[in-house]
Amino acid sequence: MESNKRPGGRSARVRDAVRQATLAELAERGYRGLTVENVAERSGVHKTTVYRRWGSVAGLISDALELARDEPWPIPDTGSIEGDLRGIVQLVRSGFDDPELGPVSSAFVAAAVQDPDAARALHEFFTARHEQSAEVVRRAVARGELPDVVDVREVIRVAVAPVYYRLFVAHEPVTERDADRAADAALAAARAGVL
Repeated sequence: MESNKRPGGRSARVRDAVRQATLAELAERGYRGLTVENVAERSGVHKTTVYRRWGSVAGLISDALELARDEPWPIPDTGSIEGDLRGIVQLVRSGFDDPELGPVSSAFVAAAVQDPDAARALHEFFTARHEQSAEVVRRAVARGELPDVVDVREVIRVAVAPVYYRLFVAHEPVTERDADRAADAALAAARAGVL
């Protein structure tokens, strides 16, 4: 079997075509409508190849998340922890509002609820995203805005958690004000030494 990690060649082209087809199918049909057959047809990759390399819908989602994990995240740099943290939470909120990205992101969460491999891939994605985002907290510590004992990743997790709660548990919309309040609450907790 060809290596999935090879940077060039046919294997990389196949993986990219299948990934793009998976994302397009998720955007159009959501997690419930995602099938290996539709991904194979859309990507132009034979169905048996898709089954052999990815195995299932969960395998397709896990691979898409693995690739997304290493993509750069536009970390805000406003000069203050307030602005940066609010910027990160707004990025998360607006990502779910985006007509193309929102359904894909929601499908990743839905898949993780139903499949342990997808859940593991989503956890690894969030770990990488939180690590990237934690740079704003590290900068705040360096500027003296936060104590140096603060858990930089936990500040990010606490800031974005209310967005996910509203969207996926309470099934409520998330306004800009809601997102800012979540960031401000996490910042207050960090300043108080809770995080």
